[in-house]
Amino acid sequence: MSAPNRPKDGKPGGKSGGRSQTAPPRSGAARPKSGPAPVRRASSRPSGKVAPGSPAARRTREDYPTVQAFVAIGANLGDAQAAVKAAMDAIGTIERTVVTARSSLYRSAPVDAEGPDFINAVVAVRTGLTAEAFLAELHLLEEQAGRERPFPNAPRTLDLDLLMHGNAIKDTPALTLPHPRMRDRAFVLKPLAEIAPDKVPRAALARVSSQVIERIRV
Repeated sequence: MSAPNRPKDGKPGGKSGGRSQTAPPRSGAARPKSGPAPVRRASSRPSGKVAPGSPAARRTREDYPTVQAFVAIGANLGDAQAAVKAAMDAIGTIERTVVTARSSLYRSAPVDAEGPDFINAVVAVRTGLTAEAFLAELHLLEEQAGRERPFPNAPRTLDLDLLMHGNAIKDTPALTLPHPRMRDRAFVLKPLAEIAPDKVPRAALARVSSQVIERIRV
């Protein structure tokens, strides 16, 4: 499902550092007799580096105001199943964002698009980013996956649509929330209903019941 939303932002990266080491004394070398080595005191200043998996790392990733958002994922070029699974993981690496639920994978025929069948899924996240900033990160992931747009609704290596961002209601040239076509698409409503049934009215599912969609058992 193509979206009218196009970002202009980029995505920050990061680098890991190492620890310096000192060589041990050579065998037979005289040892100093000035007493025990002084105790190193921990600096009161933060180092700026947090060990992965530590409580501090979890705090920097989770202890901030967040909203619940939902992202539809689709692909129909290359290894589409692998692309959708990788996108689920990649969304969880976006700053101030945690994936909280993942739907099963579904197969569906293109709707208003071309090419092979799509593989689809939906993830729920908690994010501290604004809708616009989060959408920019999603489109950056599309570009990194090799997404090209030679013509409208072209086949795609990865398609990420922001369905909802908290209770936001927006209608701008760059972003419409909730997504304007989500309730017309079985490939969105079926996986969304799987992880958030309260977000999908039965009447909405009934309206798309004629659209063929297959849950993939993996």
